[in-house]
Amino acid sequence: MAGAAMGGAEAFYERLVAAQHAAGEQVLAIIRAEPGRAARLRAAGLDPVELGFGGPLDLRTAPRLRTALEAFRPQLVVSWANRASRFAGAVKRRGAPWTLIGRMGGYYDLKYYRGCDHVVGNTEDLRRWIMRGGVAADRAHYLPNFAADLAGAAPAALPAPPGAPKLLALGRLHRNKGFDVLLRTLPMLPGVHLSIGGEGPERAALQSLAAELGVAERVAFLGWRQDIGALLAGSDIFLCPSRHEPLGNVVLEAWSAGRPVVAADAAGPAALIEDGRTGLLVPREAPAPLAAAIAGLLEQPARAAALAAAGRAEFERAHAAPAVLARWREFLAAVALREGG
Repeated sequence: MAGAAMGGAEAFYERLVAAQHAAGEQVLAIIRAEPGRAARLRAAGLDPVELGFGGPLDLRTAPRLRTALEAFRPQLVVSWANRASRFAGAVKRRGAPWTLIGRMGGYYDLKYYRGCDHVVGNTEDLRRWIMRGGVAADRAHYLPNFAADLAGAAPAALPAPPGAPKLLALGRLHRNKGFDVLLRTLPMLPGVHLSIGGEGPERAALQSLAAELGVAERVAFLGWRQDIGALLAGSDIFLCPSRHEPLGNVVLEAWSAGRPVVAADAAGPAALIEDGRTGLLVPREAPAPLAAAIAGLLEQPARAAALAAAGRAEFERAHAAPAVLARWREFLAAVALREGG
């Protein structure tokens, strides 16, 4: 896995390999050098191999990757997203004996996966998109993510005035996440306080927008946080206003923590949420419907509680670690049998 220091896909990689190792499976974690991720994997009992995974002039990672894999002698290798798949595919094309499975968490350019024997997407729609890109149906697969079970965390003290309804959003401060749309709801929601956990290139623009809208005192930018369960426990409603969201790990985390979810109808949340039962869906780029959905839940706490309970039940059914690990185990065993036979 050669991803960024923080992010939903990267966090799921860490959860998955740690859970596989804890289940007694033989796992070698190979990651882009990043001290925090390496430390977390070591704390889970793994001994990660750290490589550069640089740009086109990086001539060292591919041979080192091959050396590490040849020493481990795997039957299956899973490459996590674009950069890792590009390097792993280059090694595979030079005659590596293992089966290479590329894992995609978004609608990425399939050129990075041309060296893969199989490609996995984390939604059914993504699997269909992979097939439209030329991957055969029997080599394109869907496997869901699982989120950490965050139920029972002690609530964080969110920086809201006493008695103010507490809204929470999480994610990279990037235009895709739609936090500007969320800020535009606040003038329609007097007395409500919003906390945004995350960091990214849009921080200054979002802070300027909050000031322009006259709501800066009702918004807290928390930066990157690891205590997601505590933040969720301290909130009243979780919001996912993304313009573009292939899956929405944050929805799964909010479900696990028993928080009611209001999300824009980007592809991932729209596939996860049954509108009106496990959460509320509103149109993208539309502050007024988003504000109305939030206000409705604040006015109807029993409805908010029912949405939260149904979301928690859906998490337990399909997105908790045991269910998803079983699906990964079955998938990997089937691929190993097919390719080995």
